[in-house]
Amino acid sequence: MALGTIRAHKLRSFLTVLGVIIGTATVIGVGSIITGLDGAVSNVFRSMGPNTILVFKFRIGPRVGRLSAEERNRKPLTLENARAIAERCPSVEHVSPYLLSPNVFSPFGMDRARYKGDDLYNFELGGTEEGYAFGGTVMKYGRFISEADNQHRLPVCVIGEDIQKLWFPNVDPVGKWIEVNGRPLEIIGAMERPATSFPGEEDRSILLPYFTMRKMFPNAREHLLVVIAREGRLAQAMDEVRHVLRLERRVPYNAPDNFALSTPEQMLEDFRRIMAVTALVMVVLSSIGLLVGGIGVMNIMLVSVTERTREIGVRKAVGARRADIILQFLTEAVVLTALGGLLGMLAGWVISKAAGLLFPNLPTSVPLWAAAAGVIVSVGVGLFFGIWPAAKAARLDPVEALRYE
Repeated sequence: MALGTIRAHKLRSFLTVLGVIIGTATVIGVGSIITGLDGAVSNVFRSMGPNTILVFKFRIGPRVGRLSAEERNRKPLTLENARAIAERCPSVEHVSPYLLSPNVFSPFGMDRARYKGDDLYNFELGGTEEGYAFGGTVMKYGRFISEADNQHRLPVCVIGEDIQKLWFPNVDPVGKWIEVNGRPLEIIGAMERPATSFPGEEDRSILLPYFTMRKMFPNAREHLLVVIAREGRLAQAMDEVRHVLRLERRVPYNAPDNFALSTPEQMLEDFRRIMAVTALVMVVLSSIGLLVGGIGVMNIMLVSVTERTREIGVRKAVGARRADIILQFLTEAVVLTALGGLLGMLAGWVISKAAGLLFPNLPTSVPLWAAAAGVIVSVGVGLFFGIWPAAKAARLDPVEALRYE
């Protein structure tokens, strides 16, 4: 009978549960995207290697809020800091300085790369040493920066995969010359984009030998230190690096660090804390659609009770109990919202697949908890908002109901 009522009023039934469909689709779509994003970002951070430590003057990775004035005013790390870590930290296997372009923190400066009149502005420019490649760099063409390149300050560079595809599609770029900020540089290699890169992220990096970068940018000061700990000695390496840097930077014994050590696991934890809040906000917002849908269900069920007053009177006259009438109308409400929930799950699955097609490296999937929540919530909405109309129908006097026109 519940399905028959829905079939008799198809458009009305669809409009009634439209809010439930939207709310359920949003919950499932957001859940699948968040699950995929968590998987993708987890792979990115872990691809840095379980023994990698990133050292910078403030914490690297996802964060809530802006940098404090004290963090912004900290003095930069130096090449000498990297050398001290390499010499005095027995648990450290490799240390590579990474010199950032001075334009990174400048509101007015901008780096420019050019190849045959084609300009490129949105890219990452840095100077590093051969130890940087131990972090998992894989070459697509050519080779990485060597110690000889660095010591002789050769005008060479290594480019990211997306720059190679932009300027040299299906061509080996090794031996080609480009300009970076007006300086000619020979390409000696092209790196493969990490298989676990961020969704939508492009690998637009140009890496120079460290001393070549210093020669090109004498005013560059900001360093990132990439530290690779020996296998199984990450905690000891972090303690040793912290101790050496506190001595190098003359931090008083009772003062906090004026630098930050970040590991992939720490950055992943920071990301998940932020995503937990984001997921909660998104679920609350999508619940508004379910609330609107529930109000629509209640409204249409009240109309249905009014329309079927004589039917209710006949049923009660031939022996139907209050529980029978309540069960009948609750069943109609639950069937209505359950169908809306199933349609919402289908729409959420479509959203998940669309996001996967838009971002191929975003492994979207509909998590079990989101599908279960969609069904449970949609059925719960039917029960909650169907109780009052069902109770109203059950309280009708059979004699008055039979006389109703």
